[in-house]
Amino acid sequence: MADIARLTAIIEPEAQALGFDLVRIKMLPSEAGDGGQALQVMAEDPATGQLVIDQCAELSRRISDAIDAAEEAGEVLVEGTYHLEVSSPGIDRPLTRAKDFSDWAGHEAKISMAKGYDGQRTYRGELLGIDGDHVLIADAKAGEARLPREQIHSASLVLTDALIAATRPLDASGADELIEETVEEKADD
Repeated sequence: MADIARLTAIIEPEAQALGFDLVRIKMLPSEAGDGGQALQVMAEDPATGQLVIDQCAELSRRISDAIDAAEEAGEVLVEGTYHLEVSSPGIDRPLTRAKDFSDWAGHEAKISMAKGYDGQRTYRGELLGIDGDHVLIADAKAGEARLPREQIHSASLVLTDALIAATRPLDASGADELIEETVEEKADD
């Protein structure tokens, strides 16, 4: 088990020190099939809404150092083995913060409600924004719905042409400088 609140308290200042906003921290089963876990950290540069690889690497180093320092001081932040994954939220990003629901209003979203929610479990349609503690969505089946934010299990944008058109492109500098190496050249190194 992981203490997500404590991890957030350690990780968020590291992201902020680099000028990034923390989008989500989540523990997931490792895809390596080794029984371990993945500590997934999503962050964004407010100027672009994304992170490029160098920004992910820099944030990853800072997070690793901060977690190592806490663990050396005797804290157990994550029980068992785990690895760190730092990434940009991507185009079809998760919606986790109140500002996400307002910033991405007008785009298609999918919202799954927590177990025990009294009503429809999954909503999909145009995100209308947020009103206090309620997320507003124009669901294709239910029509306009007001969903209590604390009852939302997960929410994300749906990849559409309109979303692609509205998303700023990642920094593509250097993309045209492709370097090709043959197998023999690599063997010589």
